[in-house]
Amino acid sequence: MKIYGVVGWKNAGKTGLMERLVTEIAGRGFRVSTIKHAHHTFDVDHPGKDSHRHRVAGATEVLLASRNRFALMHELRDEPEPPLAELLDKLAPVDLILIEGYK
Repeated sequence: MKIYGVVGWKNAGKTGLMERLVTEIAGRGFRVSTIKHAHHTFDVDHPGKDSHRHRVAGATEVLLASRNRFALMHELRDEPEPPLAELLDKLAPVDLILIEGYK
């Protein structure tokens, strides 16, 4: 399993790049999952939001993470944000994982 990350400043085009990468890679027959790191509280899967865009683009799984919670919906409550390595272990095996954030 290969892992690649996309980082950059806010509004630099990371999500658009991720969307195009997922579409292209999934279109070539590879299974791809994404992790989107958020620095704020979030709700999941609203049209137009990053996690929804990743899923619609063809990601096998979308794991959206912040210091408050991560989804495949798991409320963190008073627990600290899990490290990236722990989140990667929660994903099913795929050909490629693309990570947005964790700058």
